[in-house]
Amino acid sequence: MDIQKQQRLVIDALEDVKAQDIKIFDTSHITGLFDRVIIASGTSNRQTRALASSVRDAARENNLSVLAYEGEDTGEWVLVDLGDIVVHCMQPAIRQYYNLEEIWGGKPVKVKLLPQSTLPVAPETYDFDDESDSE
Repeated sequence: MDIQKQQRLVIDALEDVKAQDIKIFDTSHITGLFDRVIIASGTSNRQTRALASSVRDAARENNLSVLAYEGEDTGEWVLVDLGDIVVHCMQPAIRQYYNLEEIWGGKPVKVKLLPQSTLPVAPETYDFDDESDSE
């Protein structure tokens, strides 16, 4: 299956589970390891797991190998490695913190997305150390 069809397969799988703020980047000029990075946001641990699971299931149904599937235990950042495409399903706060768009964002790929797939998710505010409670 060519890269365009694989890319569409992944995007459709993400949109089926209501992924938000989907970004696709051509990485062939940066690394020979993979040709695309796709980043999508989910609003909860459950949704990021569902996004990754949808991608994995769609890949398997179309006889694509899933080389790695990581992060399902926490659900904050779930990675699906399909060889030519690496998919990052992230919660907004994690996505903002790691800012993968800055690393891979040199060549965005223009594709047709559903309107709700292009809306960014407002990052949630986390107080990891609860310092404000102790003051």
